[in-house]
Amino acid sequence: MVDKKRILIPGGAGYIGSHVVLCCLLTRRYKVTVIENYSNSFGTALERVEKIALDALPADAPQADRDACKIDVIQGDMRDRATFKKAFQKYSGADAIYAIILTAALKSVGESSSKPIEYYEVNTSGLIGMLAEMKEAGCGRLIYSSSATVYGTPKTIPIPESSPMQAESVYGRTKQIAELIIKDVCDGHPDFFRSISLRYFNPAGAHPSGLIGEDPRGKPGNLLPLLAQMAVGKYREPGLKVFGNDYPTPDGTCVRDYIHIMDLAGGHVNALDAVDDDSKFHDVTTPGKFKAYNLGKGKGLSVLNMIEAMRKVSGYEYPYEIVGRRLGDVPDLTADPSLAEKELGFKAKYSLDDMSRDTWNWQSKNPKGYDTE
Repeated sequence: MVDKKRILIPGGAGYIGSHVVLCCLLTRRYKVTVIENYSNSFGTALERVEKIALDALPADAPQADRDACKIDVIQGDMRDRATFKKAFQKYSGADAIYAIILTAALKSVGESSSKPIEYYEVNTSGLIGMLAEMKEAGCGRLIYSSSATVYGTPKTIPIPESSPMQAESVYGRTKQIAELIIKDVCDGHPDFFRSISLRYFNPAGAHPSGLIGEDPRGKPGNLLPLLAQMAVGKYREPGLKVFGNDYPTPDGTCVRDYIHIMDLAGGHVNALDAVDDDSKFHDVTTPGKFKAYNLGKGKGLSVLNMIEAMRKVSGYEYPYEIVGRRLGDVPDLTADPSLAEKELGFKAKYSLDDMSRDTWNWQSKNPKGYDTE
């Protein structure tokens, strides 16, 4: 039997991170260590991931598969290099960390404009410290969580990866700068570092079991968890604000490319499989092995489309108010996902109905999210 490779996932208890951890475990090819400070996540998520992974094993699964469903957790902060040093020192030999999937980040477009220092400190400075520790420890593989916000207001819809990076929000700029840093590091150490950056469009939905899902601390900054929490009565006041209905889109509200979280999380396994394949980097024009891919469906949906989809599954009639545009929002972010399909074998399978159904399944089974007391 081939030894399972150890993957380090900072931010692994968060919404995206927990589903990525699960997808890694479901392959039965990886062991996972998570770094968490629980600033926007809950330890319960990882306990439930372990349960889903164990329950998915066949009855005759070897003990090694069962053992690998146990997630190691190192409590620490992305901004503290010692956290990464500790992780690298903990594992050695055949169990040394094979790759990092970096899902830890501050991630609210709206909040980022009022907290720029915090956003740069975590998303940019934290990354630099991590890369330095990777170099010291001899771990050169990185799958990076980037964002479609790096494109700003794109000239072409759907958006190809060749579209220029011109982020218009602080959050988007932290991701754009982070990509440039990773690329420079890969170019500076072409025989050591290799990285795939995944530009997320809009993750939505939850694992179909309803055991894990999106449960941000405080008021949700993203539309779907806000709609779900409104429908269960967890969050009602001051109601739902739709930021702008005068955009050049079919109904005047912002259009986004929503992708089911299980599709998005699975894309990280595709990237892990591809990162060691030199042929994936054959058309890169600089010395290093760095490449970015869109993770989206290629289908744009408006804010009003999403409100209607959640109304259908929850039965809740959403009262909403149209207000002015929000700083940093762009009219349309729809992916061209063809490069990821061609080179990573990635294709989003879940539909809008699946996303809204699974979001509602998670929230209705967990009206208080992970807070079960």
